[in-house]
Order: sequence, then structure tokens, then C-alpha cells
Amino acid sequence: MTAAEIEALGGYYGATPRPDDFESFWQARMAEADAVPLHYTVTQAQEVPSWDSCEFLDLWFTGMEGARLYAKFLRPRRSEPMPLVLQFHGYPGASRSFAEQASFAGMGMALIAMDCPGQAGYSEDAGGFLGTTVSGHIIAGLDGPPERMYYVRLHQNIRILCRLVRELDGIDTSRVFVNGGSQGGGLGLACAALNPELIDRAAILYPFLSDFKLVWDLGADEIAYEGLRYYARWFDADEHQQDRWFRQLGYIDSKNFAPMIRCPVLFGTGLDDVICPPQTQCAVYNNLHCAKKRYLFPGYGHEEIPEFDDMLLDFFTSKEAVL
Repeated sequence: MTAAEIEALGGYYGATPRPDDFESFWQARMAEADAVPLHYTVTQAQEVPSWDSCEFLDLWFTGMEGARLYAKFLRPRRSEPMPLVLQFHGYPGASRSFAEQASFAGMGMALIAMDCPGQAGYSEDAGGFLGTTVSGHIIAGLDGPPERMYYVRLHQNIRILCRLVRELDGIDTSRVFVNGGSQGGGLGLACAALNPELIDRAAILYPFLSDFKLVWDLGADEIAYEGLRYYARWFDADEHQQDRWFRQLGYIDSKNFAPMIRCPVLFGTGLDDVICPPQTQCAVYNNLHCAKKRYLFPGYGHEEIPEFDDMLLDFFTSKEAVL
């Protein structure tokens, strides 16, 4: 796409319906997560040693339905409270290496990078979803009630992690940031929306889980979104249930979380992205009512964008968010 085409979508707010009870639904889900007792351990990382300047740690905690969840925890050795970055990874994957995460530690920030359950990392998936799980997590639980969907439970587990953050030593809880691209961008948006009293800034790059209905209408339901195509072919070939399942997907659509976000958002889009179409990202960005700034990157697809990475230096370290 071109910048002019993106500009022309300035009034586009998405095709996926937003359930009427969206906010009350998530209030109830967060209350369920808040009722889970906090159980966690922080120990020396098994994969790498710690260093004079920074501790490399394994963080394990108990999530919804007893799931065992893992995150890398990097904590610089500092006497004063430090900012914290909550880092979310892409789909399907796991948290990046300790060495890669250490760039934030070099900026004087702690970092927690959680492995999403049942993907490529250590976090366990408690399962129990109705319907297929062979083609992706976006449709896991789509045949049951919305509260039983994979991403609903994942957002609840992130809520538990946010509660845990408040108990960690040495963290300045007034400076907790989220950072993520693709699936990580979608999780970062939901985290900021559902934990507004904790998250101070959010850096979001080409978010996944965005405007499912438009993905379908564009015929872009492949690769990361392929679950939509499989589900339709296997379970709804005549499309008579389509309104139901797009409404249910509305509970986990990034563009529906966007109006709830209060913190400043730094947003990046690669104009050649064929994995998460830029049009779907417009739906997310246009629904943000907070302080925000979007950068468009011609020639970049769904890949590392070094210029956006460098923007995090000012965005996360300045006293006021630089947009």
C-alpha cells in the first residue's frame, strides 16, 4: 500500500462487530483472573549465567486453571527502582533469547518476556477447548462460549502477570511499558486496554488479531490467519454461521480493545505487509482515542524494522512519551 491509500482509510473503523457486552465481558474475565492466588518463583536462569550488571532470571507463575507459565526476567543491578518492559512475542513462537532481550537492560530497564502457552516456548497450555486446534489458536474454543477461547484465557494470564509485577522488587510500577509486534502487538494492545492503571506506554508494530472480518473479506486468511479458512471449510461451508463466529471473534479483536487504551501508543506499519494487512492495522489505529503516533515504512513487510526499534530509545526513556 501507499501512504496516500493509508490516509484515505482515516475514517475506517473495522468490519468485525464489537459485541454490545464487550467491556462488561472483559470486566468479568479480569475479575476471574484477579481471584486466582498468586504463586510464582524467580530463580537464576537455567540457560545462561547472570552478569555483574544484570541478573538473568527464570520467572514461573501459575495461571488460569493451574497452567504453568514461563517468562524470561532480566533485572539490571541497580539500587533505585527501574522501569519495566513487558515484551510479547510473535505467532507462533516464543520469547527471544536472553542476549536479544538484554538491549533493554542496557538502557537501565528490567524486562519480562512471557512465552505464550502451547506455542514454541516453555509455558504450558491447559487445553480444554471445544473444536479443532490443528490450524491455529485464533479458532481454539470458537465452538464453545467466548470465555473458553484460547486468547481470552491468554489475556487473563497476562492479567495475572500484571498483578505479579506489582510485587517484584526494584520495579517502578509508574513506568511499566509494553512492546510487541504481530501477535505481540495484539497482546500489547489488549494488555494496555485491560490493565490501564499499570501500563504507561505501548509500542505496537503491525498487530495481529486485528479486524478478522476484513481479513476474511480481503482473502488474506492465510499464514497467521489461516485458521479462519480451515474453520469455514470444515465447519461452516455454507456460511450460515458466519455472523456468529465473527461476533465471537469480536471479543478478541485488537481493534475492539483500542478504544479502551489510555496510555500513549507508538504504532508502526510496514506498507508491504502481506501477513497482517495494513488495512486491518488502520482499523486498530483509528479506534485509538489516546495520544498516538503512527509511522509508515515503505518497502517493509512483516519483518524486523530497525528504524522502529530505534524509536523505542526515546519513547521508553524520556520522562514524557515522545511521539
